[in-house]
Amino acid sequence: MAKIKVLIVDDSAVVRQVLTTILNSKPDIEVVGTAADPFIAREKIKKLNPDVLTLDIEMPRMDGVTFLGNLMRLRPMPVVMISTLTEKGADVTLRALAYGAVDYISKPKIGVKDDLQEYAEEIIEKVRIASRARVRTLKKRPVIHQKLIDTKLSTDAVLDKITGKWHFSTTTRIIGIGSSTGGTEAIKDVLAPLPPDMPGIVICQHLPAAFIKSFAIHLNSITNLIVQEAKENQQVVPGHVYIAPGNKHLIIERDGARYICRINDGPEVNRHKPSVDVMMRSLAQNAGSNAIGLMLTGMGDDGVEGMGELKRAGGTVVIQDEKSCVVWGMPGQVYKRGYADEVLSLTKIPDRLIELARL
Repeated sequence: MAKIKVLIVDDSAVVRQVLTTILNSKPDIEVVGTAADPFIAREKIKKLNPDVLTLDIEMPRMDGVTFLGNLMRLRPMPVVMISTLTEKGADVTLRALAYGAVDYISKPKIGVKDDLQEYAEEIIEKVRIASRARVRTLKKRPVIHQKLIDTKLSTDAVLDKITGKWHFSTTTRIIGIGSSTGGTEAIKDVLAPLPPDMPGIVICQHLPAAFIKSFAIHLNSITNLIVQEAKENQQVVPGHVYIAPGNKHLIIERDGARYICRINDGPEVNRHKPSVDVMMRSLAQNAGSNAIGLMLTGMGDDGVEGMGELKRAGGTVVIQDEKSCVVWGMPGQVYKRGYADEVLSLTKIPDRLIELARL
């Protein structure tokens, strides 16, 4: 099998060296070259024809996001950004994802060599995923994950499973959305056309805590809905969107006829926190047939079991189709398990959500 050819673009010689060592340690990956700035990278892309680019954001002569925008218009290819986990870094990284970057790697502010080594397996996995991702030519559009652990815990570590049938005294609808790789842009495409009278929407997107504020601001700029980070005891009301906080689980509970947000600091589930599985299980238990579950693009299988529980509780399960996904991992697993009621392209999902919300 052909190796994944990687070009590393970073002005730091230390970062270039560490990433080269990490990626070359795997037999299926080969670093074919490095570049200290985008101008050098442009020539090396032509010469080396890499499969994946790792791209620093802050570089001399031209910043990484500007270079990415040019690249995705003229020669689209899988790109993984090198980003700092700060609010400023989050805003720039979200713009990079809007331009078509597949994912990002956390760049430590200090101890670069040792800290990057700690993230070695995550870096390798993100490059592998990027090599299989679907990238498209950048068109005019609004400008606006997770560290692995040794033990993969199930939802039971946070929220007990309940067997039997649920009975609910309300018919108030609620929509739950789960996503990961490629999800920040997919969520924007889903929310942008929705009217302000939609049921309350809760979202679990795999993002670090530093990204949530910027993500909510970006979403607010493109939708008629009011988007915010979910808070403890906050009521879920129509026309509003609630995003799971970074490094916290979002659980939806019932308080009489109301849905309320609970913020849970339990262990990672499926190696994620927030976990889609946790949120979907809570919707199954507290909303049942009144819930609509939507799984968008993302790698791995977080949320699959929760979607199954939601379906068994009478809820409707919709997934994004393979062709429109950046990575058909999470929705693909829902499909393979037979949990999906409907498989739709990204462009058709908003209208279907409107129809389902009014049934």
